[in-house]
Amino acid sequence: MSAEIICVGTELLLGDILNSNSQFLAQQLAQLGIPHYYQTVVGDNPERLKQVIEIAISRAQILIFTGGLGPTPDDLTCETIADFFGVPLVEHPEIIEDITQKFAQRGRVMTPSNRKQALIPQGADILPNPTGTAPGIIWQPRPEITIFTFPGVPSEMHRMWSETAVPFLKNQGWGQEIIYSRSLKFWGIGESALAEKVAPYFNLPNPTVAPYAGKGEVRLRISAKAASEAAAEALIAPVEKQIKDIAGLDYYGTNDDTLASVVGQLLRLSGATLSVAESCTGGGLGQMLTDKSGSSDYFWGGVISYDNSVKVGLLGVNPEDLEKFGAVSAIVAEQMAVGVKTRLSTTWALSITGVAGPTGGTDTKPVGLVYIGLAGPEQEVTSFEYRFGTMRGRALIRHVSANTALDLLRRTLIR
Repeated sequence: MSAEIICVGTELLLGDILNSNSQFLAQQLAQLGIPHYYQTVVGDNPERLKQVIEIAISRAQILIFTGGLGPTPDDLTCETIADFFGVPLVEHPEIIEDITQKFAQRGRVMTPSNRKQALIPQGADILPNPTGTAPGIIWQPRPEITIFTFPGVPSEMHRMWSETAVPFLKNQGWGQEIIYSRSLKFWGIGESALAEKVAPYFNLPNPTVAPYAGKGEVRLRISAKAASEAAAEALIAPVEKQIKDIAGLDYYGTNDDTLASVVGQLLRLSGATLSVAESCTGGGLGQMLTDKSGSSDYFWGGVISYDNSVKVGLLGVNPEDLEKFGAVSAIVAEQMAVGVKTRLSTTWALSITGVAGPTGGTDTKPVGLVYIGLAGPEQEVTSFEYRFGTMRGRALIRHVSANTALDLLRRTLIR
């Protein structure tokens, strides 16, 4: 048995509203151990909604609708569902009374159009809405089909789900197992390269392993179905260890870890401190580091040396080297790192200089060319060249540059 999520609303199709309801429901279904394989978004059109229902009942037994329960003419979810299954709508006086009271509490009078919200399919049970005017339904129009409807307002839907839908599903025998997931995070390796290394794990039945990639990072989600979180953890643990062993230094963290938080932990454990000098990232690296509460224990500050005069005046970059090699060069990156480390008296220092685009690139120094400098406690300094390409866009080049700098320091600290 599986569930299908159907979100109704033309505004979703137009992109006017972010569809967070699907994400919430997917997470909730996983916690109940209810598999779901399809999500559908359909506009406020009865015929298209009926087509969606026809498809959904052929492949799922639990249909969860959000949206289309309001008082306006384009709110057609309940009446379309009733029409599809060939039953009439029935007005419920207790719903009208509930809506009337809610209007009165706000010092208003219920409008005639709100009576529409009291119409639900004959035989359906009311799914109460404690905060809004639109109730939902719990209905089994056929023995093998269960339908839930919720308003599109996330706060209303969340409460209705937890207070009524979840207890109903558990009473029906669901929630005896959970689907528990752990996300392993990797940097410095592409999705295809990592997938080749761990390919045999993609065929496991329980736990399952699936890859995801975005913004320079690769993730492997390990999901287990079991009677409890502890039992799921026991299934995940050996697979997780084997994948970490295969990935080596490319693995950096789990679940909510970020490269900045991992680097922060390593610096704190070693009693080391860090400073940064940034050009093309414009403070983005420093922001990542200070997003973590308590980062002042190890991060002492930085210099945004966007103009060459700042590189020379504050960081001590040699103006002759700037003239000869340009601001985007290995030697300048190294001097920036040494300069900020010296200025702020830290154990380590990172620097970033590059061409983030979309303008400013040349044949010899194209958009996406970035140099990262790293200065260490033994007066050692080195630099690394990266070519992130022109298709990523300015924001992504800056994001990847800052994270790559953190990853360089992470690898250095754990070797």
